[in-house]
Amino acid sequence: MIVGVHLHFDCFSGISGDMTLGALVDAGAPFAGLVRGLQRLGVRGFKLRKRRVQRGAIWATKIDVLITPNHRRPWSLGRIRTVLSSSRLSSRVREQSRAVFERLAEAEGHAHHVAKDHVHFHEVGVLDSFVDIVGGLVCCELLDVSRVTASPVNVGSGTIQSAHGILPAPGPAVAMLAKQVPVYSSGPSRELTTPTGLALLRTLTSEFGPMPLITPAAVGYGAGDANPEGWPNVLRVFVSPEGAADGRARDTIVQIETNLDDVNPQAYELIMERLFKAGALDVTLTPVIMKRGRPAIVLTSLVAPDGVTPVLDVLFEETTALGVRVQEIARHILPRRFTSVKIPGGTVRIKIAAVDSANTKAAPEYLDCKRIAERTGRPVKAVLEEAALAYAKTRRARKGRL
Repeated sequence: MIVGVHLHFDCFSGISGDMTLGALVDAGAPFAGLVRGLQRLGVRGFKLRKRRVQRGAIWATKIDVLITPNHRRPWSLGRIRTVLSSSRLSSRVREQSRAVFERLAEAEGHAHHVAKDHVHFHEVGVLDSFVDIVGGLVCCELLDVSRVTASPVNVGSGTIQSAHGILPAPGPAVAMLAKQVPVYSSGPSRELTTPTGLALLRTLTSEFGPMPLITPAAVGYGAGDANPEGWPNVLRVFVSPEGAADGRARDTIVQIETNLDDVNPQAYELIMERLFKAGALDVTLTPVIMKRGRPAIVLTSLVAPDGVTPVLDVLFEETTALGVRVQEIARHILPRRFTSVKIPGGTVRIKIAAVDSANTKAAPEYLDCKRIAERTGRPVKAVLEEAALAYAKTRRARKGRL
């Protein structure tokens, strides 16, 4: 049964892309799976090397991205979008990767007074950092991460040498990315958090603060290149099965809602279709009475944390809304899986949820049944009942064999 994994970042010495990659591999993400996942990028000019290093009193995993000399030019945001769009990465990793670089480009552009689409990454956008970011997200997928939390982030102090000259640590891009993130400075006088690491953290993390109550199944330590004397310069991660006590998964989703009192009711069908196409997990319409007795509709969408922007775009373009309410909410999820049954007219997927170790509940996928009903001319109610009966017979037969 799939319950997902809770990943907690302990950023006591900051965070960078290569530290993240090393920590996730150290915590159990298979290195061979990471290599295979990055091959789906369709990008040449690099290879990975895994080794053990010591930082202060701690041994950690270091993942080196070795770049051939003719692949060291900075990349633009446009090129990164093109590479991601044409890759064979999963849709989740592709969208998360795009979100990280959109954040990076916005921060770099604001810091250096350049339009986001005209940013050419220097410190963060060459091929090795690109691989660090995508590789970290591939590792999260390999670990089946469903929830991410993080400690306050140590950003370092002093000054850093950059392509733009001497800058304070944290640099301007990190300072921009640190908005609404708890940060502090401690330890050696140097940069401890990079734009790559913080953009990746912000894209993944739903909650910043003290470590929540978890039951770690693995702990990983990841190292970057810097090895300041007497300082354990590593990123630590804790990996815990979600719902370890009750078998239920927990995650965080975003609820987006707005009140509408001047939309033609006939438009709601298309609006809902486009919200689902944009990535909404669920969409509901609730009738309410507003001030001065006006009837209205509360349009509510639930969406994954990394999919908020496309849903907002639909709401602002397709409705009369001038503002929306956005809040992160936690949910408990029953472990689920799919199986299929054959009935006259086609195949129907059955979603099976585990209530506890002994009990499950199952339901036919409505869209599969609808397609069969349209194809055969039968009532959809009859198709749903036939699919449920076919699954029940299959389950009884399986129990009989046991």
